Amino acid sequence: MKYLYLFIIMLLINNSSNAQDITDKYRKTPTGYILVLRMGDSIIPAIEQLAQREQIPFANFTGIGFVNVQFGYYNFKKKTYKPKDFADVEMAGMTGSIAWKEGKPSIHAHGVVTGKNFKAYGGHILKGTVSTGSLEIYITVHDAPLQRKEDPAIGGANVLRVKDGE
Repeated sequence: MKYLYLFIIMLLINNSSNAQDITDKYRKTPTGYILVLRMGDSIIPAIEQLAQREQIPFANFTGIGFVNVQFGYYNFKKKTYKPKDFADVEMAGMTGSIAWKEGKPSIHAHGVVTGKNFKAYGGHILKGTVSTGSLEIYITVHDAPLQRKEDPAIGGANVLRVKDGE
């Protein structure tokens, strides 16, 4: 019985943490990195981990593959996202940027997915995991470090700052 409790505790710890080991899932390229995630991997935490580990100052990325994803549409009046989940879909296109906010990587990602009906849906990626197969993410690194800051003029949304002190 105590082994059952240990097993449950280990499951809870593993599932409650966004930490995943991406050591063998990426490789340096002449322009940045290629990150290949596999079934069950969390998308945004993996990009954050790579940015932190490699101290990427600023980058843009694209991706394709199979996912379960939650898109959000931002309501500026309520300052919240309206979420919608899509399961077992193909990420026909993912695009985004890596910047920094308060010393941590800040990921801004959007995507378009299609299902077996060939209808397309898209939006801001709130969270997602790789379903069957893989998700290939191509990251192009730029040398100028950029920050995100909340902009009260547009409802407190995080905005990429291209100049210091903005």
